[in-house]
Amino acid sequence: MSSDRTPLIAGNWKMHKSIAEAEEFIAALLPRVSDAEGVEVGICPPFLALQAMVHSTRGSRVQVFAQTMHQADHGAFTGEVAASMLTEIDVHGVILGHSERRELFGETDRALALKVPAALAAGLTPILCVGETEDERERGDTQRKLRHQVQEDLARLPDDRLGDVVIAYEPIWAIGTGQVATPEQAQEAIAFVRALVADRSREQAGRVRVLYGGSVKPDNAAELLALPDVDGALVGGASLDAASFAAIVAAAR
Repeated sequence: MSSDRTPLIAGNWKMHKSIAEAEEFIAALLPRVSDAEGVEVGICPPFLALQAMVHSTRGSRVQVFAQTMHQADHGAFTGEVAASMLTEIDVHGVILGHSERRELFGETDRALALKVPAALAAGLTPILCVGETEDERERGDTQRKLRHQVQEDLARLPDDRLGDVVIAYEPIWAIGTGQVATPEQAQEAIAFVRALVADRSREQAGRVRVLYGGSVKPDNAAELLALPDVDGALVGGASLDAASFAAIVAAAR
């Protein structure tokens, strides 16, 4: 990892934890990460727990991210949440384009091209997720898929804002499957993502943080985080337990 870029370890809780469970988790996490100098730590709770987590993390080094948002400021979008609603409660950022949002809920690259600039305009840090399926990897289409997603999803962003986006490379075949990309596979894909940003701005490619996501656990985190282009991790299942999540944060130090 470049010493210029501060690593980010973000835990995506998905549809887990009531407010009471979230409070129990954060009480256990905060003392464990209080001395994690030089690492940014984020949790991504469900919408209903966001406000409680913002309140409970205030003054700590833990940032709070939402799991998705709509691109419009307001409107007839039943079930959706706007960026301004997130910033009103001091949420720090938002995951966009997670493979589960794309696959299960029809989130498109066209929508993401609007969501990324909308998040930045509102002052939110977007974590844009990209990655290939098992079929695509076996067909040799990994780079084609990543090129399409990165180019389309960042198309409406001015070059000088590219470095403000966090990109999470998540090989879909490794999410929740227990399979992990080999260090070689992870480094190759993440270096390729950085090269795609460099096609537009070499300077911003040096700034942009690219995370690895896909069955990151305490026992594989150090090896993945030591890779030259990996700037942190988007953690799924292992982020639901305070001790295991803190161990991944410690591996990033």
